[in-house]
Amino acid sequence: MNNEGKREKIGIIGSGLIGRSWSMLFASVGYQVMLYDIMPEQVKSALMNTEQELKNLEAKGLLRGKLSAAKQFDCLTGTNDLKTLTKDAMFIQECIPERLDLKQSFYKQLDEIVEAHTIVSSSTSTFLPSLFAKDLKHKENVLVSHPVNPPYYVPLVEVVPSPWTKADVVTKTRTLMEEIGQKPVTLSREIEGFALNRIQYAIINEVWRLVEAGILNVKDIDSVMSDGLGMRYAFLGPLETCHLNAEGITNYLERYSKTIHAVSETMGPPPIMDGSAAATEVAKQLEDLVPLDKLPERRLYRDNCLTQLSVLKANINGKK
Repeated sequence: MNNEGKREKIGIIGSGLIGRSWSMLFASVGYQVMLYDIMPEQVKSALMNTEQELKNLEAKGLLRGKLSAAKQFDCLTGTNDLKTLTKDAMFIQECIPERLDLKQSFYKQLDEIVEAHTIVSSSTSTFLPSLFAKDLKHKENVLVSHPVNPPYYVPLVEVVPSPWTKADVVTKTRTLMEEIGQKPVTLSREIEGFALNRIQYAIINEVWRLVEAGILNVKDIDSVMSDGLGMRYAFLGPLETCHLNAEGITNYLERYSKTIHAVSETMGPPPIMDGSAAATEVAKQLEDLVPLDKLPERRLYRDNCLTQLSVLKANINGKK
């Protein structure tokens, strides 16, 4: 065991990309992290991949935390026994597939063996916590900590309580997220889509309408974000951007609120995407830009860009 680490145990349920990313985040500050999956070979493979990823990050000077890659990996263990995972765990992060029936079944199983003090947090981006926690004995300890994919490179975490989640569970979860270097936001109550996806869906709906209407093609519509709005939003949120684009937000609204309202009224209902003619055309244009066999290469490019952006933002914030 790593003597420079912490004594507390964190459990991670699911050894896919999200689960491995969470395990690295908790290990980066020395928590004793146990990774669970059903099959032993899956756990073994996940640990091998994680060790290599930590080494690669260290070699590039991009490893998070103050501990070396070797010491962080020393904090990681694996199991395919759920009781072993839950024993003495202060916090469990669940990362199983996004199927409500699967989550409801799994949480009932977990509820029978989890300890009374343990916080159980879901990575779900889809389901309100009340949908899988409502019938549990320990439902007051259950909430959502929704990361942005990939969590190791994008720090935002949405902390979402159910109607019966205890206030101190929310507070402890937010504090834990801050400790591992994430940027938590706390919703006052659960709402469909949480915050990030509600905003993301609004953007996707409008860019889809613009492509479907032939106003812009896929390459140009993505450029509007990556070479325009996205460059600002990497450092400033949309509301602060408004505040800076005039003499404060009150002046901005005096100038532009009527225009915003008028344009918004032209946007129409949410488009039906799947199976539409537009979907076929969007897929064709995207696959011309990034062929399916190049997706892993492009994801690596994305992760490298996000990592470098995080370093840049940390350096800029440190000089404020």
